[in-house]
This record gives sequence, C-alpha cells and structure tokens, in this order.
Amino acid sequence: MAEQDSSKALIPPSATTDTFSRRRVITTAATGAALMALGAPAVHAQTKTIRFLNAEPSRESVRALRVAAAEYEKQTGVKVVVDTVPPDDAYSKLQASLSSGTPYDIGTLAFAGHMLILAEAGKLVPMTKLIEKSKWGPRILFPVKGEHYWYPYDYNFCWMYYRKDLYQQKGLKVPTTFEQMAENCKALTEGGKFGVGHPLGANSATQWMSIGYLWADGLKMLDDNFKLLIDNADMKPRMIRYLDFMKKLQPSMPPGMTQALFGTVLGQYSGGQIAHAPYAGRLMEVLEDRAPDLAGKTGFFMYPDSAGKAQAVNHASDGWVLLNTPMRDEAYKFMEWFTERHYINFLHSAPLHFQPPRLDVYEDARWRAHPLIEKHAELVEFMRGILSNKDVIIRSIDTEGPRIDLRPGKMFETFAISEAIQNRLLKDMPAAEAVDIMAKKYRAVL
Repeated sequence: MAEQDSSKALIPPSATTDTFSRRRVITTAATGAALMALGAPAVHAQTKTIRFLNAEPSRESVRALRVAAAEYEKQTGVKVVVDTVPPDDAYSKLQASLSSGTPYDIGTLAFAGHMLILAEAGKLVPMTKLIEKSKWGPRILFPVKGEHYWYPYDYNFCWMYYRKDLYQQKGLKVPTTFEQMAENCKALTEGGKFGVGHPLGANSATQWMSIGYLWADGLKMLDDNFKLLIDNADMKPRMIRYLDFMKKLQPSMPPGMTQALFGTVLGQYSGGQIAHAPYAGRLMEVLEDRAPDLAGKTGFFMYPDSAGKAQAVNHASDGWVLLNTPMRDEAYKFMEWFTERHYINFLHSAPLHFQPPRLDVYEDARWRAHPLIEKHAELVEFMRGILSNKDVIIRSIDTEGPRIDLRPGKMFETFAISEAIQNRLLKDMPAAEAVDIMAKKYRAVL
C-alpha cells in the first residue's frame, strides 16, 4: 500500500502522508509512451558505480541503504549511489533514466505490473537464481515466462485494527460476519466518536483499505481467461451484499471519507476518533510514535465474510528490480550480497510494516531481536499466520487472474469499484445497478 502511506494500493502504503496514492497503474496510452521511451539506448559511465533508485523515503530506510552502500564500497571498491523518491514517482523516474541513456541499475517498484512492462521490453535482468535461494510466502512471486525479475522485500497486507478497551467496555466480541461488524461499529459511534474509518473516494486508499470484505465473501473478479465475473449469477449477489453492508456501515464513519487517504485513517485512529481502522503494520508503528497509550489497547483481525466462514486480507507488496545496464553483473552481485548481509537491517527500518515475504526471516534471531518485534510478538505471529494458514484469502484487484498481467492493473486504475461504493452510499443507487455500471467500466478496459 507503496509507506507508504505509502501500497502500497496498490498499497497497500511506505510513508505516512496523504500526498500520494498507494499503487498507481499507468493507463493504456501511458503504457505505449513508456515503451517508446524504453527503447532509447543506454549510455553508462565506465566506472564501478551502481545507481540504486530507492522508493522508501523514510529516514530510517534511507539510512539502512546508505550504510549498506558504504560497507559494500569499503569491501569491494564498487560505489553504490542511492537516490530516493516517493513510491509513486519511482516508475516514472526509472522511465526517465532509461530514455536519457543514464539508467538506474537497481530500481524499487510498488506494483508488479510495472515490472511486467519492463521485463517484456527487455529492460530487466532475471534474478531467478537469487530468488530460488529462499522460500517465499503465498502470492508474492510474479514470474514472467519462467523467470523472476522481481525481488519482493515486503508484504503490505491490509487488515482491521480495533480498540480492545472499548470492546471490553461495551461487551463486544471480535466480529466474524458483516452483520456483527456493522453492529459493533454502530455501538461504538457516540459522543463525537465513530465506529470505523473506511476511505470511500476514487483512489488507491479505498481499493486497498475498504474492499477486503469482498475477498472474504469469495468474490473473484476474473476467471482463468481474464473474463470478467462480477456480474454473473454467482458473483453479482456477493457484490450486492458487500455494497449493502457498506451502506449499513456508513453512519458509523466520520464525515468526509470520500476525501480520506492513507494518512487520514492513521490520524483518525491514533487521535481516538475511530474505533476500527484498516491498515498494515504501519499503524502500530504510528501508535508507538504518536499515541503509545493506544498501542496496548489495540487488537487486530482479518476482514470477515457475510456468513462467518472465511476471512481475508487485501494484498499489496513492494520489490526491487535489476535493469539491463552495463553494470548489471555488478548490480546482481550487490543484490546477492545485500539480501544476505543487510536485508534484515533494511526490514528493521520499518519493523512492523515491512512484513517479510521470505519465510526464513521469521526464524532469524537477528530479525526477531528488534524491540518492536519483540514487544508486539502477538501482532507478528498474526502476520505470520496469514502466510501459513491456507484458509486465509489474500487478494487484490491488480493481482486478479491466473498470472501477472496488465489487464487487472487497468481495472484498478478505473476506480470503478470506488464509484460503485459511492453510487450506493452517496446516491442511494440500488446495489444491482451500481454493479452493472462497474462491470461496464471494467469491460471497457478489458
């Protein structure tokens, strides 16, 4: 939720501002322009210098990368220059470097679809052997024609946080159905406080933070041939249930949620305005910084379904790519060294938000030694359980379908589901009609 809130979408988020969306997918026209730019010849200085484009702008993340770069130069004599941009600027910055003939050797991306564009244009170097050294969690590797061009460094799952102290006061139980969730939020809406904060605008925040209930209820948007399913006899009733549920939740939300972005919800929860908040591990880090008294009063659960039978999280992730430059071999050597020697240090720069996709990390004493990971062991095990429990549903719009593909990315960019939510909640449109309008928009880009 690039963290972001960045997401990031997608995403799901690596900074805590409202100035950029979690995961932005380029439009069809932009895709064509990008590929034209990617055709420009590369001219690289004949020096042992690796250029690394980082899209995790927090001070601690930048520090971790620069410490690694300094150590690598000391050991090998190869200089690593780290440039940092906000997550949503990373892809355009890579494009610009390619078209100018001074490409970055390593890049950070918050959307695997951008990796796909670059890989199919021949602008990336496979990291398959590096990927095969580790065991990975579910739905995190996106191979292209049998090769891995994406080294994922974190998950940005979105789940629900709640106020345990308020639950105890009201005698509430963790919800396992839509109905229970709506009733709990209603019970906690009083005295200028609200039950839940779900973004409702046409933006990435809504598509990362507000639709997890749909995945829990068994929704599939695309079949194995990328055919749209949301308005068929099986999926349309699920869409209708979700939209009607969101309509029931609306009175328990603060005003202005159509303008809400990632940081909005972080501020609402840390400020005590809402009793439930959707987010990833970043929220707990924010509480430790802004409202430490709330950290111990906060619990978490996955999005419930309508019948109490399933639970889900909304998916997002971030990853590194190697560009096909004259320094590709040196860049590969650096990545091999970095992912062995300094990967955990990098994860510690956002210890609860950068959820490891590499399964070996959870058993690594170095990773577990971080004070926040030790303090919030219950949350860490919850996060780990998402990966190990095969019954947990992990989905997102941009990863729908049988494999990585640009079509679901284009669906994400339409924000058609956000419009359906607004049509139901703000215009009081019948849910079935809102679904039909959404389906028409999706088919236009498919």
